[in-house]
Amino acid sequence: MGSEKNSYVFCRHEIKYMVDSRQRALLEEAIRLHMRPDPHGESTICNVYYDTPDYRLIRASQEKPVYKEKMRLRSYGRIGEDGICFLELKKKYDGIVYKRRIELREAEAVAYLTGRAPLPEDSQIGREIDYFRRYYGNLIPAVHLSYDRSAYYSLEDPNLRVTFDRNIRWRRSGLSLTENPGGAELLDEDHSLMEIKTASAIPLWLVKVLSDGKIRKASFSKYGMAYECILYEQLAARSRTAAARSRVPQGETGRIGFREATGTTDPGSAPVFGRRTAASTKAAWPASN
Repeated sequence: MGSEKNSYVFCRHEIKYMVDSRQRALLEEAIRLHMRPDPHGESTICNVYYDTPDYRLIRASQEKPVYKEKMRLRSYGRIGEDGICFLELKKKYDGIVYKRRIELREAEAVAYLTGRAPLPEDSQIGREIDYFRRYYGNLIPAVHLSYDRSAYYSLEDPNLRVTFDRNIRWRRSGLSLTENPGGAELLDEDHSLMEIKTASAIPLWLVKVLSDGKIRKASFSKYGMAYECILYEQLAARSRTAAARSRVPQGETGRIGFREATGTTDPGSAPVFGRRTAASTKAAWPASN
């Protein structure tokens, strides 16, 4: 009871908040009175996001459309080729998240996604996933994302969950769930991404805690932020190439595009997208009403 690891269909609101350590402590103090920790405890969640070679899915998602969708493989911690993972199709329409997933072995999932084998079993969810894969054509592993999650479930409403994700890491190499989690950090150590997941309204006690702690909704996509890091890397590489071709000091050539994109004229000292300081969190995660 309380865990969603063995669930396969979800339809709910998922509301995100960026919280610092003080706000998280305030929330968890109140949460303990109304909720219980997930029976699996804190877990490290590993994901491999699949996309087209030109990042069609995440590019569309970053435009904030009414409807968007993603596909990923997920496991709870590192697994072997015979380990169990979840192939997930996540859709969002008009603020409501619809998630479908099937359980299979890692080797079976990779064989399916690379077109070497069909799904091992026929099902309605499998047919939805199969249509998605055929529609977008050549899907390849794009990003590995991992993070440490603490989850809580409500004692009164089984559909209410609150999660805190920290140590959010991304990379473009080792794109397999059989590899150890790790990569570049997307958040500083003082921040966690909190999500309220519910099929109905947020309870009044939780609304009060959010108000008292001045905790505002935020727009934050883990894969989206990783994609911004990829764009930054590409921009930096183009700037270095342009500097080499023009045979002028890189500090001069590096001004092209970098001032607008990063706030600096030196490509070597530009901050990584997503790794924000506490002073810039409002700009990085704007509040919404």
